[in-house]
Amino acid sequence: MSFLLRAIASSLVFFSFNAFAQGDAAAGQAKSAICAACHGVDGNSVVPNWPNLAAQHEPYLVRQITLIKSGARPVPEMLGITPGLSEQDILDLSAYFSSQKTAPGVADDTQVQLGERIYRAGNADSGVPACMACHGPAGEGNPVAGYPALAGQHAVYTSNMLTRYRSGENWGEKDANSKIMNGSAAEMTDEEIQAVASYIQGLYLAGE
Repeated sequence: MSFLLRAIASSLVFFSFNAFAQGDAAAGQAKSAICAACHGVDGNSVVPNWPNLAAQHEPYLVRQITLIKSGARPVPEMLGITPGLSEQDILDLSAYFSSQKTAPGVADDTQVQLGERIYRAGNADSGVPACMACHGPAGEGNPVAGYPALAGQHAVYTSNMLTRYRSGENWGEKDANSKIMNGSAAEMTDEEIQAVASYIQGLYLAGE
């Protein structure tokens, strides 16, 4: 299946999964204490190993937490947390974190040139696609297609995820988006991964 067809298929699955999902941000804030230790009280993690959740698209958060709870996306650190979350809890937490603002990040000046080139144009010689084709020119993502916002994400977390995608890790046949990332990262060098991760960290997404 071509990249375009996989993207369309994943969009349809993603949209149908979240079409009727509704969360209560106020209720989510009241439930968020269990998340704060790793992800921060407002979704801005102070530990770069753990992802920022602030301003992330609500449907994307619902999808990922559900995948983690089901075991399709293995996150050992979440094993003691997700089993106790109901479907409504997941919706409420996702609504809360998506309503928060990201904290500005800083890119490494020595990596900006390469990082921006990969993010905006990819590497035609090796077949690495431009990140912004799916994640937007400002890292805003595409909630309808299920592509997450990246702006301001910790470089440590992003580089770790890209390395794992490059190795072939994904969330199974039913999650086309993670499989797309396998192909996107397959030919990236360590240098390119580090540079684009740093560039992404320097992007800023204010949220709503």
